[in-house]
Amino acid sequence: MAQVPQTFFDALAVRTWCGLALTALGRAREEIDAINVYPVADGDTGTNLYLTMESAVAAVEAVFEGHEVGPGGHPGGSGGAGKPSPADAARAMAHGALIGARGNSGTILAQLLRGMAQVLAADSDTAHTDGTGLRLAFRHAADSARRAVAHPVEGTVLSVASAAADAAGTTDGGCGAVARAAYEGAREALAATPGQLAVLERAGVVDAGGRGLVAVLGALVETFTGEAPGAVPGRLPRVGHEGSGTFHARVDTGGAETADGVAAPVDGGAGAAGADAAPGGVASVAYGDPRGGSLPLDSGPAARADAHAAGAVGPGDVDECADSPVEQGGPAFEVIYLLEAEDDAVDRLRMRLDGLGDSLVVVGGDGLWNVHVHVDDAGAAVEAGVEAGRPYRIRITHFGLGDVHTRGGERPPRERVQRAVVAVVPGEGLAGLYTEAGATTVLARPGEPPASGEMVEAVRRAHAREVVLLPNDADLRHTAAAAAEQARAEGIRVALIPTRSAVQGIAALAVHEPERRFDEDVVSMTSAAGATRYAEVALAERQSWTMAGICQAGDVLGLIDGDVSVIGSDVTAAAETVLDRMLSAGGELVTLVLGDEAPESIADHLEARVREGYLGVDTVVYRGGRQGALLLIGVE
Repeated sequence: MAQVPQTFFDALAVRTWCGLALTALGRAREEIDAINVYPVADGDTGTNLYLTMESAVAAVEAVFEGHEVGPGGHPGGSGGAGKPSPADAARAMAHGALIGARGNSGTILAQLLRGMAQVLAADSDTAHTDGTGLRLAFRHAADSARRAVAHPVEGTVLSVASAAADAAGTTDGGCGAVARAAYEGAREALAATPGQLAVLERAGVVDAGGRGLVAVLGALVETFTGEAPGAVPGRLPRVGHEGSGTFHARVDTGGAETADGVAAPVDGGAGAAGADAAPGGVASVAYGDPRGGSLPLDSGPAARADAHAAGAVGPGDVDECADSPVEQGGPAFEVIYLLEAEDDAVDRLRMRLDGLGDSLVVVGGDGLWNVHVHVDDAGAAVEAGVEAGRPYRIRITHFGLGDVHTRGGERPPRERVQRAVVAVVPGEGLAGLYTEAGATTVLARPGEPPASGEMVEAVRRAHAREVVLLPNDADLRHTAAAAAEQARAEGIRVALIPTRSAVQGIAALAVHEPERRFDEDVVSMTSAAGATRYAEVALAERQSWTMAGICQAGDVLGLIDGDVSVIGSDVTAAAETVLDRMLSAGGELVTLVLGDEAPESIADHLEARVREGYLGVDTVVYRGGRQGALLLIGVE
């Protein structure tokens, strides 16, 4: 269905563009993952771009919801306008992408969106931006992204972004014309990336990050014209002879395209068209033997890239070439964190991290930054962040002993396990507990609920044929359902158990038996979770009406099965009241999960209360870490 076009770049256009971009990246995710060979052939660029854009979409939607329902529950937020200003929407887009950026390409995409937002939000009183403003936004975005990368490399998403800005800058007209010019410029630059990076040419692919940016720009064209860039019939013809192991793709306007107008790979190939064009429009792009002899499709994107390269330079030659960016003995860890710091401290941080590793990208500003680097000493990278300011949401990923980045060889396929449990957990302590019990976890930090893409990523990481998904939060029910549907579309059998609290998840995990039939296991886990009443003790953030009366900011709240039942001033006393009310209906086992800020003596006090007042009831205590609530309580 054609999209209703937007004439100017206003708040609704920002919202529409973000939504369409997320859809486009979702369609292209697997293709982009498959052609990811630079800077690390870890097959996750498409996923990282999708998760970054998903975070931007969530932030924009939150701003619109805040204006549609203003203070006191009345329609219309700021001044009763009913929708945010373009500046508000653009800033939300940039902030959402910044805090949710994943990987090298996702971090650069976040800076591109931030660069555009800085121009679009420059005049907060303007109701919309025209073609002139959009041209300036493209230029500023490309320049700021390039400055964010410690050592810019041509043939990457940076080249594609610069080409888009150059093309937009020479175009007159409104937003639709400027967006289409930027898209066409980016598409041409994408096709040229194999000629700029030898590792891309050997693998027979275009740059994965640039491919994602073209998809995002295609969504912008659809936003302003109402139609996605149209597909051209036909496939990329191969030129060559059978048995040679090498085929050549003719790159012209008659090539096969995906929905967003980017040349697609030929039968079974992981590579998209693009390389230095020879006279007559023929580009030399190596593909594997179409009969399957040299292209192990079940060996993962990295192995497929090596197989493609075999047709051009022979197996194993990639690491021996002096100009190959994928060198043996590269950094073993990817480190990403958000950082609250001043500009001068970040300048020093850049120099420090540049000496520790490579693939350094630092994006953001105004006191909040997203830091990405590949290093051998992950601890030193985090310590550098501590010296610069306050790092948080720290993610450290080991590329693995068998990763092509650290060994340069083919990664053997890993056999899928039969069944796995994937659980959302609210604190580091619980994450450790669930992991010890064999679950794959998704960490939900206070105020930062995970997106569906993060859950899907965890399902993939579990690498199982069957997955039991535990959202452990009533508010995540729809998010988890969306993740389950996406995983099912990928051929994974997923059962979603609607757990509303981490203590219900603990009960379900306790009876999990992978050896049972899948349906029987799911029924048993669901029954255990349903038989567990849950509660939490937390502090009120603001004055509010509750089922137990009016609470003030700082009051202690006891919530049973999601409803406020107790309002008090003492944490231990409120917890005891909550526990008594839960045990009044009976119970055999009490589970206590302590947050970092819970009183030291509360566990001993509640254990003594259960021991003295409720015969035959056992108590177990866990440390949950920074989990938001002071205390989680479960009664089975």
